[in-house]
Amino acid sequence: MKHRILILNPQMRLLMPQYGHLFDPQKFEVVVHHTEQRVEEAELYDLIEGFDGVIAGGDEFTEHVLAHAGRLKVISKWGVGVDTVDLEAARRLGIQVHWSPGAFADPVADAAFGYVLMFARRLHELDEVAKAGRWAKPTGLALRTRTIGVVGVGHIGKELIRRAKPFKMRLLGNDIVPMPEDFLQETDVRMVALDTLLAESDFVCICADLNETSYHLIDAGALGKMKPAAYLINVARGKIVDEAALIAALQKGEIAGAALDVFEVEPPAPDNPLRKMDNVIFGTHNAYNEDDGVDWVTRNTIKNLIEGLDGC
Repeated sequence: MKHRILILNPQMRLLMPQYGHLFDPQKFEVVVHHTEQRVEEAELYDLIEGFDGVIAGGDEFTEHVLAHAGRLKVISKWGVGVDTVDLEAARRLGIQVHWSPGAFADPVADAAFGYVLMFARRLHELDEVAKAGRWAKPTGLALRTRTIGVVGVGHIGKELIRRAKPFKMRLLGNDIVPMPEDFLQETDVRMVALDTLLAESDFVCICADLNETSYHLIDAGALGKMKPAAYLINVARGKIVDEAALIAALQKGEIAGAALDVFEVEPPAPDNPLRKMDNVIFGTHNAYNEDDGVDWVTRNTIKNLIEGLDGC
């Protein structure tokens, strides 16, 4: 009997014409679900029954959904984060969960430091005023005299710190996991408490996983500890930042600006006040999207799924 596969991830759906041949039609029946974002719990509950494997995005695999998925054996996440999967329930029900740790560390770190450069050199402003016919000369920031603070020094955070070091920036990090000694010696990063990092950094970059301890980690209190001239950059998960608190802090001038590749609700609502702020740079949860990384993750996601099902 063929394994029935459900493709939920929107990126994987778009890539199926290139990679669909990796599924042997003699062994797999592949069903592609059309969605632009993640599938919420109620819809997923109705979809999941009758499938042996899933290629998932940020879909809500709660205990309720998993318990209803009688045939489900393997969830293969396209990407790196599994914060929307109840891993304990999956383990208890014997459902394998696979992902690609560290896969997008380089492109996401590139994007994060790109936002640092945009703010420091005011590149987005220069583009706008020059195209409008105004030959303005805004003063930039000397990175060699500034501090970058990285919240979450995992795969992405480490690569971001490595990118900042050649610019002679002062490097601060914060993480609940102790850092390897060789990394500390290589980069000269100083690991500090979150309050210290917030108070001393000119650029606060969020690179942490989303979990119980990081939900709304950057709230009104945390934003209030930042310098008025500091910038917040989030390339991790939208729910790490309390968006309402961020909007208030920006409106009050408590911080200088923000670059957001991720949001609490994606895409942001048309009436979201962040859309009208000149000191906010938007991304589209796209910091990971680099050709080499996408190719590797796609192949690894399919491999994880096939090998997982073959082992059942």
